[in-house]
Amino acid sequence: MTDLQGKTVLVTGGSKGIGAEIVRSLGAAGASVIVHYGGDRAGAESAAAKIPPDRKHFVQADLKEASAVPALWDAAVAWRGRVDVVVNNAAIMLWHGGMEAADAAWDEVWSETLKVNVLAPAKLLRNAVRHFLKTGGGIIVTLSSWSAQRGVTNPDTLAYGASKAAVRSLTQSIARAYARDNILAYIVAPGVVRTQMSERFAATQGGEAVVSANLAMGEWVSPEELGELVAFLASGRMRHLSGATLDVNGASYIR
Repeated sequence: MTDLQGKTVLVTGGSKGIGAEIVRSLGAAGASVIVHYGGDRAGAESAAAKIPPDRKHFVQADLKEASAVPALWDAAVAWRGRVDVVVNNAAIMLWHGGMEAADAAWDEVWSETLKVNVLAPAKLLRNAVRHFLKTGGGIIVTLSSWSAQRGVTNPDTLAYGASKAAVRSLTQSIARAYARDNILAYIVAPGVVRTQMSERFAATQGGEAVVSANLAMGEWVSPEELGELVAFLASGRMRHLSGATLDVNGASYIR
């Protein structure tokens, strides 16, 4: 089992879906977890319910707001005096940002998506790298998507796919630039995961059965698997895996 005792980990978007399972896995491995949430405090508390009170800390931040990320980072560092791992998970998927969308809808979808999925993570990881350079190293795990490599199925979600490609490239560049500074950076690229986001997406494709029929295993990825994978990466045990993109899609997309 992965042992993360003594590590302090910041997880963005930790109140639901993949983020909630990451929080649970990190807590089970012994980490002290800073759970970021947007507006769902109850969801964040539920995700961290089994973590002892002295090993969990909750920070609210609206990532659409320019000032939110510096405040989030400062609150995270202030809790224990340092952060060892950052899990860059928070993201939104908005519809009506495709080629046929009205100009106003296009502008709104792309603006909000880039604020939450790209600009906020970029600011957060900038703070993290600066911090890690002072503390002797650290770990970044970014949740991207297979859509960053293969494109999206529904063109209404073009902004989402583009944003996931952007954070993948950002994380890869950090891995290359700071490898000698003991800063490790990994990308996890899930396929179809059993979350509310994927269920809403499946509805636009004709339903769950239609989506599952196109998957090699005929089944969706469980969020628990991703939580366990992120916990393992947070251990830093596979140093030379830094910079890699780990595809988690049940052999449906192989490259």
